[in-house]
Amino acid sequence: MTPTLVRRHVRHAGRTPRVDQRARARDWSEIQERMLVPLYEAVYERLEVGRGTRLLALGCGSGLALLMAASRGAAVTGVDTSSPERLALARQRLLPQPWDSRAGARARIVEGSPADADGSGDAAGDGEGANAPAYTLVTAFEPVGYPADDAERLSGPLAAATRLAERGAPVVLAGWGPPERCATSSVLRAAAGLADPLDGPDGPRPALRDGLEEVALRAGLRPDGSGRVACPFGYADLDSAVRGLLSTGLFDAAIAATDPNRVDKELTEALHVHQRRDGTVWMPNVFRYLIARTP
Repeated sequence: MTPTLVRRHVRHAGRTPRVDQRARARDWSEIQERMLVPLYEAVYERLEVGRGTRLLALGCGSGLALLMAASRGAAVTGVDTSSPERLALARQRLLPQPWDSRAGARARIVEGSPADADGSGDAAGDGEGANAPAYTLVTAFEPVGYPADDAERLSGPLAAATRLAERGAPVVLAGWGPPERCATSSVLRAAAGLADPLDGPDGPRPALRDGLEEVALRAGLRPDGSGRVACPFGYADLDSAVRGLLSTGLFDAAIAATDPNRVDKELTEALHVHQRRDGTVWMPNVFRYLIARTP
């Protein structure tokens, strides 16, 4: 999921907030990343990911989706550019220890663009380098936010990735469901209001229903099916919820525009409505995925 889950739901201010990136990466991998497990499982089950699958994952982050695919027998390559701290965690999860040359032989983590994943035969343990077989599956699980912005931003990397895939291979894109089906929308609006008051009380405009299709078509892909998956965000308490949501990068623009204390206060207040009597926080959400095919 690049590494941020929903940061493009807000427009960035002119300066970058100071955060502890290592702590942020740990919170992501330990608290927030698991929220999209139902999405990963649904896609892998539908596409029968297993032995024989050669997966290229864009925005692989700390590697949970890769780990799940590898556990099914797939050879996996993860690509990311924006969070070395998360990639370090992905390497810990997937790459071999010095004393075990076989563990993780079917995994590769690449800090760079999709083009840097070309010739990744070592990910399958075959040592073929640039002559390695083409990828049979490409995933971009980070949910799409603004359709026009994401279509322009993602079309290049997707096109580069699909050139490494075999003809007709599935390419999976993910996006938020309708706002009325996503309880987290109220939290997103709180962040947007702090980051850019011009967005108004309703926050930024939601992704359009056909936003995933637009991204796919701009990348030269052919849409070939879709699905919806329930991905509730559940936390042990308010503190865990705040740390988990901050780890997504969603509130970075708000922190830059105001200050961390105010953002923490606003986020906590927005989460109170989702807190249960036992102190846990529960926000039902629906995500949509699109399966497209390479030409």
